Amino acid sequence: MPMDERIAKRLKRDEAGLVCAVVQDAATRRVLMVAWMNDDALEETLRTRRGVYFSRSRQQIWRKGETSGNVQHVVSAELDCDGDAVLLTVEQTGGACHTGKDSCFDEGGPLELGEEATQ
Repeated sequence: MPMDERIAKRLKRDEAGLVCAVVQDAATRRVLMVAWMNDDALEETLRTRRGVYFSRSRQQIWRKGETSGNVQHVVSAELDCDGDAVLLTVEQTGGACHTGKDSCFDEGGPLELGEEATQ
């Protein structure tokens, strides 16, 4: 099914035709993961209210939880001011990360920041 033309016109895709998707827990507002969507993935996500993304490594659509059972029910979807990022708020079943962790940011951990610059 083709994407709604009103949405398609607002998207700024990268050279591969993808837009960044930031996925946030609807209850806690914690960022769970960052992924990529092509037009087909975004259209299916909006239509079915299920997280659907595009795998850059496999060059194909993947439906979150298809093999793991850790599905995402999309509560809301927003486009940023530039049209190059989508924010999805979701109700997550199981871990959002492919490692099984709740968030993809659990494994990486914090980065050290330098001292704050003074003006």
